[in-house]
Amino acid sequence: MKRLIIGTAGHIDHGKTTLVKALTGIETDRLKEEQQRGISIELGFAPFSLPSGQRAAIVDMPGHERFIRHMVAGAFGIDMVILTIAADEGVMPQTREHMDIIELLNVRQGIVVITKIDLVDEEWLMLMEDEIRQYIDKSVLKGAPLIPVSAVTGQGLDQLMATIEAMAVDIPEKPILDYVRLPIDRVFTMSGFGTVVTGTLWSGQIQQGDTLELMPVKRPVKVRTLQVHNEKVSTAYAGQRVAVNLQGIEVADIRRGYLLASSGYLTSSYRVDARLRLLPSSPRNLRNWNRIRFHLGTDEALGRIVLLDRDELHPGEEAYAQIVLEKPIVGYKGDNFVIRYYSPITTIGGGTIIDANAPKQKRFKEDVLEQLATKEEGSLYDVLLQEMRSQPEKTMTIAELVKKTGAKEEDVQREIAQLVEDEQIHDLKNNEYISQFGLDMISSKLKTTLEDYQQKYPLRPGYPKEDMRSRHFPAINGKTFNAILKALETNGQIKSSNNLLTLPGFQPLPDQADQERLEQIMAIMNQRLFNPPSPQELRQEVGSDEAHFQELLAYLLNEGRLVKISTDIYFSRQAIEEGKTRMDEYFREEKEMSLATARDLFDTSRKYALPLVEYYDKIRFTRRVGDMRVKM
Repeated sequence: MKRLIIGTAGHIDHGKTTLVKALTGIETDRLKEEQQRGISIELGFAPFSLPSGQRAAIVDMPGHERFIRHMVAGAFGIDMVILTIAADEGVMPQTREHMDIIELLNVRQGIVVITKIDLVDEEWLMLMEDEIRQYIDKSVLKGAPLIPVSAVTGQGLDQLMATIEAMAVDIPEKPILDYVRLPIDRVFTMSGFGTVVTGTLWSGQIQQGDTLELMPVKRPVKVRTLQVHNEKVSTAYAGQRVAVNLQGIEVADIRRGYLLASSGYLTSSYRVDARLRLLPSSPRNLRNWNRIRFHLGTDEALGRIVLLDRDELHPGEEAYAQIVLEKPIVGYKGDNFVIRYYSPITTIGGGTIIDANAPKQKRFKEDVLEQLATKEEGSLYDVLLQEMRSQPEKTMTIAELVKKTGAKEEDVQREIAQLVEDEQIHDLKNNEYISQFGLDMISSKLKTTLEDYQQKYPLRPGYPKEDMRSRHFPAINGKTFNAILKALETNGQIKSSNNLLTLPGFQPLPDQADQERLEQIMAIMNQRLFNPPSPQELRQEVGSDEAHFQELLAYLLNEGRLVKISTDIYFSRQAIEEGKTRMDEYFREEKEMSLATARDLFDTSRKYALPLVEYYDKIRFTRRVGDMRVKM
């Protein structure tokens, strides 16, 4: 059965709360101060049943200008509005401000109820109907049903109830198979249960026992129990008023304006990009960097407006803007918002979020405006490509792209598959994707870096992979970098071996001068097989500076012509093999070899004999047993 949330709107003392009680039997003014003063201060909620048996809920919103921020919080997420206008007063200032808010939040279904008709005569009522119709027909509720009602006598209530039921047929269902989003509008403690939060479930479904994320504080919370329309349920669905009993968290740790969401689904941000509209009724222009009050869901934040293509926005105009906030908010692409002047506090406009986690934007930049236009109006194919090309070296998952675009997961998967087929993006085969533009940028940067490196260090076998990532691509994690390298290697653009990167076909190649130095080094090392010189002595004999000598030494090690036995002790490969031969001959006659015997066998000192036999142990040519060595 369809889930329906109805919101009341209208000027103070125009009968909203009385009408709700007449329809539902529930007094929504629950606070002592509200009952004493006869005005609504906080949001009120009342479940009821339509004649067909369909369940619905009414959000009763305050009408006093001092509590407009509460009204804004209640208006988010409603499917239909009942605009109340008292027959004895007609259209008043908060009538107009509430209507502006309803329009800004894109509420298109509504009923206009003329209340308190028992206080006026028929002639006055007819005059008032004409006046109200003229006003309504210039608003978002043009053509809406106009129903005279008296909550005191009951006149018109049946017609109102029947009209609500008829209009409910055309209200679209909220997505229950989506991620959970529940803006919190009340937080309280219930005896025997603990912390309870309430709100209108915008999307998804919540089940008893679920673990959700409390945003923006990113705290995991567990659902102990659920209530919908004051009845305990095991599952709550999008479009319902829900009370959630949370486990393991205190009331003091939650505020109205926080959000319950699927874990890892949303991120908070201090900046949002938006299509901003200034109401025609705004009393003044909106200038760049004006301070405003930003309302989204049940949250409110102070912020400033950055107009991206102009210095001033006039009443009735629209423009792209970035809203820089003084505290983090949790939004989503496509969310509607309302802005009010910082002081005096009046509703002046609103709009739609284009990017809920936006980077800092520069003003008067055509590429920025084009990107926003694509994100706002382009096809999902174009929007996905734009998102991925806007951060070329960043890879994205399907889940991240769903967040960025606000589209359904299945639609994103379909368009991503097409983009891969069109070679616009590349599938890294690890649940991550990168634009072909970004992959080409990384490839070009890698090639340039490797060319410079290989020219500077022609004797080195390659650029260490992790060093390349940390120096030149620090924003990319190791796992993703490996996937990117694999894609580039498959395409023949680079070569990766033993954690070293080179250009295809590269081989370390010494020039003639270096070749002569290398041969000189090897001649010295082979001449002094088991009594090799230290690196310092060898460098002095060759006559090379320290840095270049280390390059020569590393080349010989990589070629296998030298072997590093221990710190500052190197043997030639010829010495290693000669040592094996002498030991083989010895072990043909003997079962064990002492270190002293090895020293004599190699005709060297203990300084060289010990690290050499330990090296043979390490490569499993020999094995130590006590103080002796035996052949493996």
